[in-house]
Amino acid sequence: MASHAGVAPSPRLAFTPDEWNLARGVARQPGLAAWYGSTGLVPVFTSADAAPRRDALIAAVGQAAAHGLPDAYGADRLLALENRTDPAAEIAFAQAFADWTHDVGGGILDPRRVDPENRREVIRIPTDELLARFVAAPDPAAMLAGVPPQGAQYRVLQAALAAQMGPAVGADVPRVPPGLWREGMRDAAISRLRARLAALGFVADSSDPELFDSGLAGQVAAYQTRVGLHSDGIAGPRTVDRMNGGSAPRDLLVALERMRWLNGHDLDARMIWVNLPEFNVRVMEGGRAIFESRAVIGKDKDDWRTPEFSDVMQNVVVNPSWNVPRSMAIRDYLPRLQQNRHAVAHLDVVDSRGRVVAREGIDFSRFTAKTFPYRLRQKPSDDNALGEVKFIFPNPMNIYLHDTPSKGLFGERTRAFSNGCIRVQKSVDLAHVLLEGVADDPAATYARARQSGNERFLKTLPLPVHIVYFTTIADEDGTIRHFPDVYGRDAAVWAALKARAPAGVETAALAE
Repeated sequence: MASHAGVAPSPRLAFTPDEWNLARGVARQPGLAAWYGSTGLVPVFTSADAAPRRDALIAAVGQAAAHGLPDAYGADRLLALENRTDPAAEIAFAQAFADWTHDVGGGILDPRRVDPENRREVIRIPTDELLARFVAAPDPAAMLAGVPPQGAQYRVLQAALAAQMGPAVGADVPRVPPGLWREGMRDAAISRLRARLAALGFVADSSDPELFDSGLAGQVAAYQTRVGLHSDGIAGPRTVDRMNGGSAPRDLLVALERMRWLNGHDLDARMIWVNLPEFNVRVMEGGRAIFESRAVIGKDKDDWRTPEFSDVMQNVVVNPSWNVPRSMAIRDYLPRLQQNRHAVAHLDVVDSRGRVVAREGIDFSRFTAKTFPYRLRQKPSDDNALGEVKFIFPNPMNIYLHDTPSKGLFGERTRAFSNGCIRVQKSVDLAHVLLEGVADDPAATYARARQSGNERFLKTLPLPVHIVYFTTIADEDGTIRHFPDVYGRDAAVWAALKARAPAGVETAALAE
């Protein structure tokens, strides 16, 4: 029987009734079963020296709202069990530990189940390994504090959540009735609006409290800026709801969950960061951008939208050939070839062995979308669909970054036009950055490959690539920025978060 460091397994073959009860209680949670099975059912939370562990766990799960998580971990129940030493107490604490570390350490949701276009693999530390660290930790509270994401992005989002939920407002301060008020309007409700704003720290004194004057508009705008709303100085439904202590902002709760999905990655490392709703590609190092470019992502259509995942950059390919995606080949090009075998003359017809096949010997009318046996490929050229360079990080979806001869789309505000891959405006500059560390003169190395006219693979240092989907994100200076939900994916995440909140649980985080 395996054992964890610091806890020896029991050599006994028979167990007491309490031990059997504990074994049955943890059997359905694989991580707990593995831990208690490997340690001979030695208690973690109800032994004589376990008070610091109990206190640390109760304090940690009591911070659920600060992480945008529902109050579903039983802090009150754990408090009531704190002085008990029976198996039921041990099981309750152990289950809370497993649930808390799972949710705050890697997210409540499995992203692949939320959205089939999300291919992200969440890196989770097994529960038994976390328990081993917890038991061995000289400071159990510090160990638990290290389970959530530690990066600056997560902390800034937490701070924004705390700020947007705002300070508590006393029951004596009247709520603002539903409506919409703007500068120049007069209404009795505007005096309530002033009182509510003042209680929130935004004072707009006036000799005419029922008039929406410029001073009030300025304070409304200041409040909106603080809570992440559009700062137009108009007290509309969303602003009034937030002032009245309404629901926490969904965008932040979704962003925190998405950040937890990335918890297993070192986001301070040098990496490529593609934020799809921002239409942007960055090379990051130490949390700061050292390169940035506009990007074009997949069109908002089935089989065109760019998926979310992480991988590792391997090659810069100069003068690339373009292998037409099969979905595009059979959807866009096969019908044209069936009408005229000499159509799309810029594309070679290639067999399964990679040999170019003369079109004269092919009866394209014989084939359907399922039976078409060929690939279509465009040779390196100035008008190649991939431009002069592409960037490979092998993945099952065949998604990559690349140049394009069509530069006009980079001027659009919403840049979702591609077949799924990511077009980069400053692609040559990106190539130079990625060749740093493997070439003494990256620009010259790239230029030689380009001038050869042939497809050339240039090795890069292994570099993480994160294709992410944040409609709400923090800039390097901590400013929260918002982007449109271009694919509607945040709505799906929000619905899944709501569905996972236990019935009857009161939680400001997941309130409507």
